[in-house]
Amino acid sequence: MARHSIIHGLSQDLAQRATRAALESYRDQFPDAQPTGHWLNDDHAQVQFTVAGKTLRGDVHVGARSIDLQLNVPLVFRPFRSAAIKIIDEEIRGWIAKAHQGRLPSPS
Repeated sequence: MARHSIIHGLSQDLAQRATRAALESYRDQFPDAQPTGHWLNDDHAQVQFTVAGKTLRGDVHVGARSIDLQLNVPLVFRPFRSAAIKIIDEEIRGWIAKAHQGRLPSPS
C-alpha cells in the first residue's frame, strides 16, 4: 500500500472542505478514470478510480496537520504509483492553496 502525507496548515474544517473540493474536482477533470469517493465520516473517505481496466482503491484521511493518502496499487501498476500519487497530491495542494487564500466555495 502506497502512503503519502500532505501537510496542510489549515484548521480541520478548512482541510476537510479543501479535500472534498479536490476529490470533486478530480472527478470532473478525469471522468475516464471513473473516480468515486465515499465519505465514511467527516475525516475519512474511501476512493477508487480505474486505470487501464483495473480499479485502484484507497483511503483519504484528513488529520489535524496533514491529509494522508493510502493507495492500494496492484503489482502490475507499481511503476505508475508515483504518477498516480503525484496527480492526487497536486489536486489536493491546489485546493489547500485556495483555502489559504480564502477562495474555497461556501459549504453547501
